[in-house]
Amino acid sequence: MPAETHIQGDPMSRDEILNLISERLADILEIETQEIGEGDSFADDLEADSLALIELVEAIEEELSERSIGFRFEDEDLEDLRTVRDAVDYVVSRLG
Repeated sequence: MPAETHIQGDPMSRDEILNLISERLADILEIETQEIGEGDSFADDLEADSLALIELVEAIEEELSERSIGFRFEDEDLEDLRTVRDAVDYVVSRLG
């Protein structure tokens, strides 16, 4: 069943999702959260390699699995995630 039908607790706002992604990404890249902007490119601006992005996806899936049963990034969608905004928009759309 789609993750959207199994929300537990209050839905997350777009700002909460942005904060979650920024915090996890800052931990992975060992930088300050304030250094991450929504329009930043993972590769060009943040110098995140593919391993860092995989870690980010796994961290987000783990965090959100507590709120939405079965939440996950689809493998075929990962190549479209080029900026922080792309990741936020993806999570927002998946959570409904």
